[in-house]
Amino acid sequence: MKAAVVALMLTGANIAGVAQQFGDLDGSSNKPKSQEFIVYAAEQQAAVAGKSSVLELNFRVVDGLHVNSHTPKSDLLIATTLTMDAAPGVKVGDAVYPAGSLYSFSFDPSEKLDVYTGGFTVKLPVVAQAGAHTLSGKLRYQACDRAACYPPKILPVQVAVAVR
Repeated sequence: MKAAVVALMLTGANIAGVAQQFGDLDGSSNKPKSQEFIVYAAEQQAAVAGKSSVLELNFRVVDGLHVNSHTPKSDLLIATTLTMDAAPGVKVGDAVYPAGSLYSFSFDPSEKLDVYTGGFTVKLPVVAQAGAHTLSGKLRYQACDRAACYPPKILPVQVAVAVR
């Protein structure tokens, strides 16, 4: 029994070592130490009461990484999606995503992925009653570098809206 436990522990340690190496295949992983792959710039927004307004939510992908656009080229890829919770006094429309950029890798230059790198803005149409509102939601995405993709993440998003 003890030999089986020791063998299992050694196998687990070996798998962990392989997993760590896989995340750094080219020896220069740009994976941030903080585990934050996208930064959200929470800026107060303004809207006109009872009129259609567009909120702009600004995101930035950490240098050296990319995330799939909202419309990746394969069903196997995880799309970047923004979902907002219902809020009293605010009707939120469907998010409008920017176009991605085509990107290829040295291991397969013939295949181009549709991705976001650097800064990108998601536009959110709203109609709101006068007053101060806070909208909450989440951005779901999967970050990758040149060697590997990391598990999908959810970034909490809040936006304050002053409606006059």
